[in-house]
Amino acid sequence: MTDFFLFSISLAVTVLGLAGSWAVARRRGAGSGLRGAAWSLLPLGAYLTGLTKFLADLAFSPVKWAGVVVLGLGAVLYMTSGVMLRKGGGASEVDSGRPKKAERATSGGAPKGAIEKRQAAADPDLAEIEQILKDRGIS
Repeated sequence: MTDFFLFSISLAVTVLGLAGSWAVARRRGAGSGLRGAAWSLLPLGAYLTGLTKFLADLAFSPVKWAGVVVLGLGAVLYMTSGVMLRKGGGASEVDSGRPKKAERATSGGAPKGAIEKRQAAADPDLAEIEQILKDRGIS
């Protein structure tokens, strides 16, 4: 596409957006009008920085589309790995029969009940509260 055509489209969209922002500012207030003005200036700014030319070339270039697909695949894989790591779905040491590093560091390899007893013994107030709960049948 020619530069004049891209400039004309960008300028027209910006002017229409600014006119709409003026109407919104009068109806809803200055904050909404300023937000509309900010969005309205984006097309002209995109043209002036060369982003519009890049996007126009992107629309007609299979090589650039392949690059977009590869970037998208990378982003999806990154986000999926984050979800898997948060849920603990990634490869872990528990799968091989050994406790995770964090469990070994806190427990020293002790069973879960022993950890709770050790924590209760370390905090006498907690032990007292647990005893009251057991006396009332709440465990």
